Amino acid sequence: MSVMDECRGDPCRSGTHDPEHAGTVRMPSSQPQRRRRRNAEVIRLEQAEARRMNWKRWGPYLAERQWGTVREDYSPDGACWSYFPHEHAPSRVYRWGEDGLLGICDRECRLCFALALWNDRDPILKERLFGLANPQGNHGEDVKELYFYLDSSPTHAYLKGLYKYPQAAFPYEQLIAQNAQRSRQEPEYEIVDTGVFDEHRYFDVVAEYAKARPNDILIRITLINRGPEAAPLHVLPTLWFRNTWSWGREGDEGHWPRPRIWRTDSDQVRTQHASLGEFNLVAGMSSDAVEPVWLFTENETNTQLLFGAPNRTPYVKDAFHRRVIHGQEDAVNPAHEGTKAAAWYRLHIPAGGQVTLKLRLFASNEAPRYALGREFDRIFQNRLRETDEFYDAMCPSGLGTQERLIARQAHAGLLWSKQFYHYVVEQWLEGDPAQPPPPAQRKRGRNADWRHLFNRDVLSVPDKWEYPWYAAWDLAFHTIPLARLDPEFAKRQLVLLLREWYMHPNGQIPAYEFNFSDVNPPVHAWACWRVYKISAPRGKRDRIFLERTFQKLLLNFTWWVNRKDREGKHIFSGGFLGLDNIGVFDRSNLLIHGARLEQADATAWMAFFCGTMLAMALELAEPGNAYEDLASKFFEHYIHIADAINHLGGTGLWDEQDGFYYDQLHVNGEAIRLRIRSLVGLIPLIAVEVIEQDTLNRLPGFKKRTDWFIRHRPDLARLITYMEPRNGEHGRYLLAIPAFQQLQRVLRYMLDENELLSPFGIRSLSRFHREHPFILRLNGDEHCVGYEPGESQTGLFGGNSNWRGPVWFPINYLLIEALERYHHFYGNDLRIECPTGSGRLLNLSQIADLLRQRLVALFLPDERGQRPALAHHPILQNDPACRDLILFHEYFHGENGQGLGASHQTGWTALVARCIQDPSER
Repeated sequence: MSVMDECRGDPCRSGTHDPEHAGTVRMPSSQPQRRRRRNAEVIRLEQAEARRMNWKRWGPYLAERQWGTVREDYSPDGACWSYFPHEHAPSRVYRWGEDGLLGICDRECRLCFALALWNDRDPILKERLFGLANPQGNHGEDVKELYFYLDSSPTHAYLKGLYKYPQAAFPYEQLIAQNAQRSRQEPEYEIVDTGVFDEHRYFDVVAEYAKARPNDILIRITLINRGPEAAPLHVLPTLWFRNTWSWGREGDEGHWPRPRIWRTDSDQVRTQHASLGEFNLVAGMSSDAVEPVWLFTENETNTQLLFGAPNRTPYVKDAFHRRVIHGQEDAVNPAHEGTKAAAWYRLHIPAGGQVTLKLRLFASNEAPRYALGREFDRIFQNRLRETDEFYDAMCPSGLGTQERLIARQAHAGLLWSKQFYHYVVEQWLEGDPAQPPPPAQRKRGRNADWRHLFNRDVLSVPDKWEYPWYAAWDLAFHTIPLARLDPEFAKRQLVLLLREWYMHPNGQIPAYEFNFSDVNPPVHAWACWRVYKISAPRGKRDRIFLERTFQKLLLNFTWWVNRKDREGKHIFSGGFLGLDNIGVFDRSNLLIHGARLEQADATAWMAFFCGTMLAMALELAEPGNAYEDLASKFFEHYIHIADAINHLGGTGLWDEQDGFYYDQLHVNGEAIRLRIRSLVGLIPLIAVEVIEQDTLNRLPGFKKRTDWFIRHRPDLARLITYMEPRNGEHGRYLLAIPAFQQLQRVLRYMLDENELLSPFGIRSLSRFHREHPFILRLNGDEHCVGYEPGESQTGLFGGNSNWRGPVWFPINYLLIEALERYHHFYGNDLRIECPTGSGRLLNLSQIADLLRQRLVALFLPDERGQRPALAHHPILQNDPACRDLILFHEYFHGENGQGLGASHQTGWTALVARCIQDPSER
């Protein structure tokens, strides 16, 4: 069963029949939503949730990169980057999705709209963002463009994006060649380094979308010449159907027959699709009185060009390139029909001037009276005003202008990073009836044991160019800020990955398409618990959502225990665990015969999982119901894990000499502590829970079992700390891995600016290792870990990820929340010198706020007006047209805060918006 089957056939009451409304997991509306100021956007969210009006039918669900993905790879060796390279993308049809420039599509990616551009100099139309494939980049794959997600409401009733298009020939070859010459010790060669933006010789291409109704989308494209001279620009707003008809699967779910686009008037075309119905696109005259020329072709592969085989049709995917750039009039269909159409505007924009294009896409049976009349600009004004009202209602009244700007763009990037994701593993492994059979090796290779997996949904992805696929642990962090923007979407995302067509029958949650069986940190329970609490106030929380996710998380917890605690001693070895190259070797593959690695972070992640399940069970428990027993199970399991990490074999993974938690390697009968001060030793801090005495009093069965455990297991009861009632408060219990003195010792490292505390948050590896690298000599080989504050200098995991020094938002955020839980228990009884050596004592809540401030400082202009995260983008710092544009990178330099890795990883870096918000909203 696929996600589409669950709610098949629900009609959309806004006009056309809307079968894809089933493309979400249907959630029972069991509890009222958080009371939010009822502005127009909140009302739209309510209408969408009640299925009265499908405001989310259209959105920014189009990928930024479909080429080079695992889905499109039918090679025998899994070489996805070379099997479908960027060079093929203009001419070759995608099997599983589509990509485009600042585009939109419906939620099943049937009909797509995006921009194509040409500056009279490029060898191809600019239809999609260019970047280096993983083997090409000196630090892995990397997009080489300047683009920004500027705004979005949660229903995408208003959307705004910006692309900066050079007026010189786009430096494709230069970017490839220069990066190929650079070593891992050198920075990436970026597009700003090529000089194509010098003297402001570029166009700002601003795409805005405003919905009059769910199936009526207004499109405004503003083209600004930032350069000192007039310059030509060809703009081709393009409408096309994703190819679902060339694979021999007609009749299967999501494989509709060939649709059609045809011209009906001088200024418009009509589309017809078996399930989407009929839509019209109107393209008006430009603001400088240029009328577009309509071009038509088919969304079919140019097999003659790529493979030397005859084309199925004379009109193929790359026809517009040949017509516009090479003047080949016979490349396009003179009958003005096909499955792909574009309105071709030939513009000449004066220096400093701008031109505006207006288009409108609407359901044919909901045609507006005047498609591009006076109401057009009024609707845009209203949607922007309503979006302002929505975000103003979320922001504290005293928030500064810059903080508002940062939060708004972080939220915009998060919402733009929704993507239609289609991947049916069974079909992918077997191949399609109308295509050549895939190599036999596939059936024994990547994802071969995930045949049940059926993905055809809108999902929140980490970065629509660099990581245009869902990642289980990234998505968990995405839902935290999403819980304020769109609570129901956040909950559905979490439920979806637990459904039976995603979760493996053995209980594993799929990791990401490169290897669904890989092991990411078990943060899904935490995300469910936090979204449950953030999305609605106490007394109005969605208990059905919590119960639904808890039941599936029981399966996932069991999978973890059975697979990652092989000896049954409560010490876990998970391997990858999301921290990539933080260790001396690939922790998923030790390459040492008979070696066994006991991981401090793996064990702590499981304690964190266990403690969160305990909190959820206590919330769901009522006297005498089954959740009391489950709470007891997770309470005792947590104690056993905490005891093992502290005491197994004497001292567990705690090092009394250093006062830190370390991994331990067992090899050749010897136990070797891997004395690397890193996030590995801080993860034990996040596994902390506080149990209130009145919770125990409310649940007599749980209290009785807990009291018995404390009396009869004094060896384990030492791990439970009790705080006597005082100041009118009730008593409470603390479950934590570090004892009071251990916590203080670990925090001294964490808050030491010469160790883990950077000016911009907590480093992933201690600065101590810059002068004192950790070296492990084993079996004649030397393994070394040194402090690398910026890009990775090792090839582990492709080289585009580094946990050996930079600052990462997700772990920083978990540490901040943990500090607040410790403060809730200890209060002012625990004050720590912060920074270490400063003589200033702060309680843990104050330290949490200090960490928030340092994370936010990455994006705030400093005394020189420079944003630390954009240190390597002089155009963004100094160009007046760019000073309010922000990029949200994957991670940040441990010394100067420079943004690194993926440049649009707004998914988890959008957590900065949570750091900015009023503490009462956390």
